[in-house]
Amino acid sequence: MEHDKLPDKADRGRKMIAPVIITALIAAYNFFIAIAFLVFPELPILLRLTAAVIAASLIGVLFYVLYERIHEIRSGEEDDLSKY
Repeated sequence: MEHDKLPDKADRGRKMIAPVIITALIAAYNFFIAIAFLVFPELPILLRLTAAVIAASLIGVLFYVLYERIHEIRSGEEDDLSKY
């Protein structure tokens, strides 16, 4: 009988590459959007700050989701959807 076992460290490391890269790309995109809104002088200051805060909040959410995903991979829960 085959036992469910945790993936080895190399396998877990490979599974973490894609989420980290995608998170970094989307965070960089949101960072540049925030900077673009802050330096665009024709917009009212309230609109610029609101857009920058929203973009910065999205970056925070991205890193939180990445943290949770890495925790799932390390604990071996990444394949839970296959049970359903």
